[in-house]
Amino acid sequence: MSEATSAHPPVGLSGRVRFAIRFLAMVLWLIVCVPFHYPCKLITGRSPWPPRFLRGIAWIIGARVRCEGERLTGDAFFVSNHMSWMDIPIAGGATHAAFIAQDAIAGWPLIGWLARTNNTVFVSRGDRLGVNDQIAQVRAALAGHQPIVIFPEGTTSDGSGLLPFKPSLFAVLADPPRGIRVQPMLIDYGAAAPELVWVGAEPAPRNAFRMLARKGSFPVRLVFLEPFDPAATGGRKEIAARAQAAIGAAHSRSVMSTAIRAP
Repeated sequence: MSEATSAHPPVGLSGRVRFAIRFLAMVLWLIVCVPFHYPCKLITGRSPWPPRFLRGIAWIIGARVRCEGERLTGDAFFVSNHMSWMDIPIAGGATHAAFIAQDAIAGWPLIGWLARTNNTVFVSRGDRLGVNDQIAQVRAALAGHQPIVIFPEGTTSDGSGLLPFKPSLFAVLADPPRGIRVQPMLIDYGAAAPELVWVGAEPAPRNAFRMLARKGSFPVRLVFLEPFDPAATGGRKEIAARAQAAIGAAHSRSVMSTAIRAP
């Protein structure tokens, strides 16, 4: 897609310079983090550097994250809305959690390695016969005290509302491991959402280029909502419905607040 035919304004020379600076900063930040990550992983079995790396990436791309509410720090299953690839460094950096991703990402150059470093659980969306194996992989991660973030909409939305949550993603909680709790979480880009959301019509490389080339920073609210015990629900469909209702209500409050503040 050329800049002339894009729905967004041309990036221009200054945007290309910003892209180069941010891309170089990301590479340098990776070089800083890697030498600390592996010794920590070897000595303690865990490393604080993947979430630190993600927080740094979020800051480099311009996200100024403000967390609201009390985040679960124990065994947690975070459920979030999904609007952009930027949700991953923003949410991962704040929650110290791993993600569930399609297995094709595991083979992507560099991105696949970074995902594995953050303990990403890879599943095959097209392998219906392997659903039980996929559930077992997620349960194993939770059993190892690894917090998980899922985006149950299955794809990015345009930010105007939520897409239906897929209950199948909650099957791992049908018989919850230990005392794990579910915490709904809202990612809110506020008035900047129309510019930042990515619904897939724009090619991924073009979107990433545009985000790194954009001017200035943008505020992000990460709202941790009331957690609940999945064992006290009627199963995966009720878990999905309860999480969607909580995030939907928080999103509606955010939209109303943004409208009130608008000139």
